[in-house]
Amino acid sequence: MPTPKRTFAATLTALSLGLSLGFSAPAFADDIVDTAVAAGDFTTLATALTEAGLVETLKGDGPFTVFAPTDAAFAALPEGTLETLLMPENKDKLVQILTYHVVPGKVMSGDVVKLDSATTVEGGDVMIKTMEGKVMINDATVIAADVAADNGVIHVIDKVILPSDM
Repeated sequence: MPTPKRTFAATLTALSLGLSLGFSAPAFADDIVDTAVAAGDFTTLATALTEAGLVETLKGDGPFTVFAPTDAAFAALPEGTLETLLMPENKDKLVQILTYHVVPGKVMSGDVVKLDSATTVEGGDVMIKTMEGKVMINDATVIAADVAADNGVIHVIDKVILPSDM
């Protein structure tokens, strides 16, 4: 009978191969921003990073671990939320949300089995757990793991996660 750790490892292996989305890293890794843009499913994230002034930071040395919400994840936010966050007067709130999706260092999926939480660049903690063979970051599901970038790693998630004070 498979143990939870074996099931978890098998799930992560499948996710690492990008089977769930057909997502694959380029033969040679670019930085986190270029890797996400090349994937084609992170247009909204790229726009938000630009508006927040975080592009150059995530193109920096790192390493960074980014829990990257897809365009569909941003589209699932309540109507008007994204537009409001992208307004210049809400830049601080946008920065807070986006930096909550970034963990300093390179946290690969194999390291996740050892963690219950991780402290984000924003300062808050994200909760990490496995449920029914799926890796959860707060209430978001990791749908592709270990997407390599030359300054870190991207784990694709299906929801925008919010700090506890929002």
